[in-house]
Amino acid sequence: MILLHAEGLTKYFGGLAAVEDLDFDVTKGEIVGLIGPNGAGKTTVFNLLTGFERPTGGKVMFKGHDITGWKPSRIAALGLTRTFQIVNVFRNQTTYENVRLGHYLQQRNGGFRSIFRTRSARREEGELQHRTIELLERVGLIDVKDELASSLSQGLQRALGICIALASSPDLLLMDEPTAGMSAEETANIMAIIRQMRDMGVTIVLVEHDVKMAMGCSDRIVVLNFGKKIAEGTPEEIAGNEEVIEAYLGVRRSE
Repeated sequence: MILLHAEGLTKYFGGLAAVEDLDFDVTKGEIVGLIGPNGAGKTTVFNLLTGFERPTGGKVMFKGHDITGWKPSRIAALGLTRTFQIVNVFRNQTTYENVRLGHYLQQRNGGFRSIFRTRSARREEGELQHRTIELLERVGLIDVKDELASSLSQGLQRALGICIALASSPDLLLMDEPTAGMSAEETANIMAIIRQMRDMGVTIVLVEHDVKMAMGCSDRIVVLNFGKKIAEGTPEEIAGNEEVIEAYLGVRRSE
């Protein structure tokens, strides 16, 4: 089942094409790596898919809906969520409180029901507390659930950012540089979390400069260069692709 379909996706900034005529699909249940040299247009693609930028041309389909030009909040409510290069957490809230706040898209009761603590509101609160604890256990943050986010290491803050995104129960999660600046041990931990998310039923697209990490996590790789798709295939196919090697190294392997 195709979950996301981008067709002819194009974005110009001041007459320069950041993304040009990009086509690609994401199938439910897979991990897709979006890689390419610096300036290839990867983050712009994420911005176009999630409504943070409006495309100059082309369209984006998600779960059968044409979401081209939708606001980010509306796209997120449909089940397409993203993480950012810069960890986005509430630093003066605890780990638990951060994840609990992440459930806001799923919270059905509001207004007078919440104010007067109706039976349904109390039941929903209990369900969300249970789900928050479950998510913290899944990503290895249960032991720091009562610590302020500001006191966590960079690796744990990144894991917390992922956990917050998962709290909205996304069908598709776009991850922008999930291991940027991390140690080998922290990177391995995030890779394990990404695989576990797939096991939870979350489809994933990740932008990653660490090609080894992307190859190790992804079922399929899409390669961009100067805003255009130059290759697509399994990690093994991409590793031996001459055009990809040239894009990264500036020379052909045979030279």
